[in-house]
Amino acid sequence: MKKPSVYIETSVVSYLAARPSRDLIVAAHQQLTHDWWKKDRMRFELYASQFVLNEASSGDPEVAQLRLNLLQEISLLDMNDIAKQFSKELLTRKIVPHKASEDAVHIALSVVYRVDYLLTWNCKHIANLHQWRGIQQMCLAYGYSIPMMCTPEFLLGGSCVERPDC
Repeated sequence: MKKPSVYIETSVVSYLAARPSRDLIVAAHQQLTHDWWKKDRMRFELYASQFVLNEASSGDPEVAQLRLNLLQEISLLDMNDIAKQFSKELLTRKIVPHKASEDAVHIALSVVYRVDYLLTWNCKHIANLHQWRGIQQMCLAYGYSIPMMCTPEFLLGGSCVERPDC
């Protein structure tokens, strides 16, 4: 049986590599991310992109190296013309704001490559119900299905999608 596919967005590896936060909510998100990474990531085919690598390589050099090390064995999705067009359309239709153009790229790559899950802690521009409807409409117009845009907590230990008892 084919493993479900997951596009790892930069915020996930950032939470994995970050020093423990003193903010209780962020600390809980970090712990959930570590739990998923250690216990469940092997149940999935993991993907990222050069855009994730670029974002992960910025900032503090020591932490950036930790992020890049986490991404070493993850397959990269190439930015093709269809993904470029989809990304531009997300921005043109104002589904994703221009200031978040990298987020449009992450969404476009996960859609065009038909990834099952887009894993993120970016709930402002990606895992956001308000953006979801516009993304869904674009996916339908382009003939794509929409990936499940979720946090590691959703995939930890098997999601409700895979376990009807929850």
